[in-house]
Amino acid sequence: MTIVFTGGGTGGHFYPIIAIAEAITDIVREKRLIAPKMYYLAPNAFDEKALFENGIVHIKIPAGKVRRYASIKNVTDSFLTLIGLITAIAALFRLYPDVVVSKGGYGSVPTILAARLLRIPVVIHESDAKPGRANLLAAKFAQKIAISFESAGAYFPKEVQSKIARTGIPIRKALMRVEAEGARQYLGLEKDIPTVLILGGSQGSVRINETVLSCLTRLLSIANIIHQTGQANFKDVQSVANVILSEDPQAARYHPINYLSETSLQRVASIADIVISRGGANSIAEIGLWRKPAILIPIPESISHDQRSNAYSFAKTGAAIVIDEENLNPHILASEIERILHNPELSKRMGAAAEGFTDPDAARVLANEVLNIAVSHE
Repeated sequence: MTIVFTGGGTGGHFYPIIAIAEAITDIVREKRLIAPKMYYLAPNAFDEKALFENGIVHIKIPAGKVRRYASIKNVTDSFLTLIGLITAIAALFRLYPDVVVSKGGYGSVPTILAARLLRIPVVIHESDAKPGRANLLAAKFAQKIAISFESAGAYFPKEVQSKIARTGIPIRKALMRVEAEGARQYLGLEKDIPTVLILGGSQGSVRINETVLSCLTRLLSIANIIHQTGQANFKDVQSVANVILSEDPQAARYHPINYLSETSLQRVASIADIVISRGGANSIAEIGLWRKPAILIPIPESISHDQRSNAYSFAKTGAAIVIDEENLNPHILASEIERILHNPELSKRMGAAAEGFTDPDAARVLANEVLNIAVSHE
């Protein structure tokens, strides 16, 4: 049995694939099946460690982006996608997998088109409230379509509605549990004050970083701050923070981190009192699983079509507050954080509202379906 995964170049596309692969491995072990060969066809490996730990082999498939604004790169990238299609056809012909699982994104397009040409079954999963163009394209010939938000189903053509099922977002096993014991000591946090966790997405957010730094002294007067800056932004954030906090007696409460590993996230999730995050579907699902009140700052629709829809869908449950980026400033962010932290009843209600949002069995449901299709195709 051979299974191919494909997806775009972000953590939102990549890590649900890892979650599905983990669930496939668990089911295969439980049912004493022969372990499938698993491959990841995409422009880059994204997280080589995660691929290696799950026995997934990366095969590089070039892919070009289609930008939502006029750019000469849209023309040049179309040739890159054509090269990717030829490469994907060759790779799939050699592997001839029993099923292709796509998470969408520009990186998936060459592989799903190659699968269509070679008549290989395709399963797609859409994490966002508003589906991306790659998954809308693949839906026309997909055997199964999994969605995370009920609202996403309405965007797909009528002729594929019978193939759609809401499964939720697959979450990695490590993030399904939190590690409360020793969390404050592990992170060096001050006791008896709240903790604010700030996440800017897998690559960080310059806008969020700048806003946090502008109200940092105000936030540190009431809370510990754990701030994931993004790898590329870490040194700049740390340098500015050092200047701002040079004479601040609460400077030790600030903890900038370039990237939070799974272990760190497990511990942070256990003691965070509020989470500040972008509007990525994965991030929202994890916040729901952790039952934490949230402030969501989605990427503007001019850049990302999905995050604003995700954020407002989650906010409708009462679990989050949304601050659109055009309205974001230090005073508004700090005021909203203070409002939630200073109102235990509100915080409790928001955490409870988040609880039912995430489907903890999503990865396993998808893994079972993928295995069933793969076995029937063998």
